[in-house]
Amino acid sequence: MEEMMEKFMDRIGKGAVLTCDGAMGSLLMAKAKDLIKGKCPEVINLSRPDILEEVAAMYLESGADILQANTFGASPLKLGDYGLEDQCDEINRAAVAAVKKVAEGKAYVATSCGPSGKMLKPYGKLEKDEMFDNFSVQMKAVIDAGCDLVLIETMTDIQEAILAVKAAKDIRSDIPVLATMTFDKTPRGFFTMMGVNIETAARELEAAGADVIGSNCGNGIENMIEIAKAFRVVSSLPIIIQANAGLPEIRDDKTVYPETPEFMAEKSRELVKAGVSIVGGCCGTTPDHIRAISKAIASA
Repeated sequence: MEEMMEKFMDRIGKGAVLTCDGAMGSLLMAKAKDLIKGKCPEVINLSRPDILEEVAAMYLESGADILQANTFGASPLKLGDYGLEDQCDEINRAAVAAVKKVAEGKAYVATSCGPSGKMLKPYGKLEKDEMFDNFSVQMKAVIDAGCDLVLIETMTDIQEAILAVKAAKDIRSDIPVLATMTFDKTPRGFFTMMGVNIETAARELEAAGADVIGSNCGNGIENMIEIAKAFRVVSSLPIIIQANAGLPEIRDDKTVYPETPEFMAEKSRELVKAGVSIVGGCCGTTPDHIRAISKAIASA
């Protein structure tokens, strides 16, 4: 695994464009709805690791170079919403183990780390050291379990994102850390819900020690092309983009994401032209989307 991590940064440095996997939650709902509906999605890490292996295998077969573990909401603070904070270590370790079993050196294993669900002072009650400790517990679990990369994603508060990056690097300074934030398009440009613009995000994440920066969620791929270009203007770091399959629409009482695999694949070529190093998918994307994107990237 040590060699593989070195290879990851080396490949990115040589200009390779890698494919990350797509949405996790929708596949888990399709395969384990009774187990996770209204519950913590990470609860199946302990009871049904076979489902995690099945999802990872689907994305591996679709051409993903990076497979994410089911750990998005597995920090102690987030697990605490379900009374599971004491099981943080085993929940994270089980998720990484399931993906490693499938990856077997054919893809990188990334831990997904999402927001804690709590707010830092002055907006909330949490002190910075409490937030840092929260992420440190999760980072130690996933890094000890042998993940190749840490992917901190869907962040809107730059201070929370910084603390997550620093927590990972504090556990292991040489582990690649990828950090993405979620932006909304406004008349003044792109900003996170907490008012962070792309320039600030790029500068602060790089200063914190992130190796790769970018955006995920909240936007279809056309907005993400704009976001990628904006990151390229203000930073020389490698960029990761994980777009939604468009914005969700309600059709016949069902949530539908309108962007097809073919549309996203064609547009992913523009991401490559914009200088993006890693292209993946977020909400609404499927193994079919990732397969199409992977093929498009290979011929871009």
